[in-house]
Amino acid sequence: MTTTPMTIMRNNAEIRFRVARHDQAADVLSVLDEAAAWLQTRGIAQWPARFEPAWVEDAIRRGETWLVETDGLVEATVTLDWSDPVWADTEGSAGYVHRMAVRRQGAGLGRVILDWAAEVARHRGCGALRLDCVTSNGRLRAYYEAAGFEWRGDVTVGGAPGQRLDEGPVTQISRYEMPLHSAGVMA
Repeated sequence: MTTTPMTIMRNNAEIRFRVARHDQAADVLSVLDEAAAWLQTRGIAQWPARFEPAWVEDAIRRGETWLVETDGLVEATVTLDWSDPVWADTEGSAGYVHRMAVRRQGAGLGRVILDWAAEVARHRGCGALRLDCVTSNGRLRAYYEAAGFEWRGDVTVGGAPGQRLDEGPVTQISRYEMPLHSAGVMA
């Protein structure tokens, strides 16, 4: 996977994707916690009220977690990795989007992030971009479908929303996939 920073211009703003370093874990958690709190105030149980540092540290160490800056301000985070046991029953290479969160002042960056993730996965030779969300989050499901993702079934995972454990409470999630075509550029 590329770890080279990437810059995109959108509406006269410079959007920069940078791999999160270990010393930036607090920035990643801050964005995630802000988004989680916003969801909680709307009664959406997509994520826990607060993320534990252990939930993001391995992905940061592997270079899979990115910070997204607009004009130098951290406004979003996303993890893009290359396997997910939730999709073990599905063939084909794919990129997997996890923990995508945008600060409220960065509203609208979600689609830019999904386009970026698709381009990175396409460049890596993947045939699809995949993600999931809690089944009860109808608004997010509609957002993914409007962005070109197709529903690929619901599954049960262990742990609280946002976790993947072998024990504890269970969460019903909906899986989504966007086929990637070899030709194309980022929108």
